[in-house]
Amino acid sequence: MSIPDDRAPLVEPPANIQASFGQPPAPAFAPAAAIDPNNPPWGIAAGILTWVGSVVLLILMATLFAITSIPKSILGDQEKIKQFLTTDPKAIFIQVLSFIPAHLLTLFIVWAVVTRLGKRPFWKSLGWSWGKGFGFWRSIALAIGLFLVGFLLLYFIGSVNTQFDQSVSSSRATSIVIAFLAVGTAPLVEETVYRGVLYSALHKKLGVYWAVIGVLVLFTLVHVPQYWPDFARIGVLGLLSLSLTFVRAYTGRLLPCFIIHFVFNGVQSALIIIEPYLPKSITGQEPKAPAMLISYLIHKLL
Repeated sequence: MSIPDDRAPLVEPPANIQASFGQPPAPAFAPAAAIDPNNPPWGIAAGILTWVGSVVLLILMATLFAITSIPKSILGDQEKIKQFLTTDPKAIFIQVLSFIPAHLLTLFIVWAVVTRLGKRPFWKSLGWSWGKGFGFWRSIALAIGLFLVGFLLLYFIGSVNTQFDQSVSSSRATSIVIAFLAVGTAPLVEETVYRGVLYSALHKKLGVYWAVIGVLVLFTLVHVPQYWPDFARIGVLGLLSLSLTFVRAYTGRLLPCFIIHFVFNGVQSALIIIEPYLPKSITGQEPKAPAMLISYLIHKLL
């Protein structure tokens, strides 16, 4: 993936040059100087609808995929269907797979809103470049710092089993897909939706303060069902969202947020992959969800 260079202006070639090569005129992009990620052409309504669309797609795809996994023998029995969808490894795997088309369709919605169906540049409109004081290595350092702070909080506060843990432990195939989603699609989709489209719209109309609060609330709210009733992990997610949004507000750019999110999720994905191979002598008991693994490692080290 190439990283746009803010120094390179987006200037459309003259029409006579395009015609000389026998090609139709290219889309009329706005000049680079006129593109400001904090002053987007879309408003709050478009930002909220993009967020709603991302949530609806997750629910709709999960429902459609889940229906295909329900055996005919239990149709009509709501209790058996509920138990089947939450405990059967194949059903859980199919529901996790539904995140892939949901994320791809969400990216299309984001592209349509940001570019106005191809009339504006996508990456530059979102601020996909390095901001002041935040380059590649500082972004990685902050991501690792947030990860360690989060797990220290989990260690001292404690954590409980959640729907996410049940999904990870349901089957090896499901845990691998979850690890892929955590780095392959989730950081890009969530950053473009929350700190790309949504934050920009709120910042433009309400200012930085309300934009940060709005994104924090909506980002955390969407993840609550997944981690309920683990208040510690919900708090860690809130800390992650707040930090990412502060970085977006400070730098005016989205790329540092994506790298931080990508690395934060990447560490968890690595733990998901290697966790089954860790001996009991390291974890102190049967391998548990990644959110608790480092707690046990720290406990052993101390």
